[in-house]
Amino acid sequence: MKKVIVLLADGFEEVEAITPADYLRRAGAEVTIVSISESLSVTGRWTGIKVIADTTLKEFLKQGSGDWDAVILPGGMPGAANLSASAETGALLKTMAANRKVIAAICASPAVVLAPLELLAGKKFTCYPGLEKKAAEAGASVWSEDRVVTDGDIITSRGAGTAGEWSVAIIEKLFDKETAEKIAEAVLL
Repeated sequence: MKKVIVLLADGFEEVEAITPADYLRRAGAEVTIVSISESLSVTGRWTGIKVIADTTLKEFLKQGSGDWDAVILPGGMPGAANLSASAETGALLKTMAANRKVIAAICASPAVVLAPLELLAGKKFTCYPGLEKKAAEAGASVWSEDRVVTDGDIITSRGAGTAGEWSVAIIEKLFDKETAEKIAEAVLL
């Protein structure tokens, strides 16, 4: 079974967090929602929806991250900035990258979280329009206008409107094209 972490910080974009969690569970992945704060309750950016995480990052890290296949970073502001400000999040992402695990980031997160950690150096990526300059200043390499970009183990996407396509791309990377197409068809994507 594939194991995936969705990291949440206050101010996250709701669609970008819930869509991949939902689609990946439909595909058969074990998905764990992880709050980067001390609280299990995490508040979304636009609607104020509160999501109750399965665990906190502090508790998650005590268990180790070695057997996880992917980490998902929703965007939204200030959610992406809160992820970026977390030293524990940065350390986890660097470990996941070093172990060639899938790192999926959308909207502001590629520019605000991944680029400063140098995880986009030498990679083709996309992000929310206008943030590509911020990403380039932090050392990101080749920006694309594509809605979803997969380069090695990094999967990036533009924003809430591309969350479904991005989620299917994550499924294809973790499972296979057939599983991804099955989920896309089931949700009428």
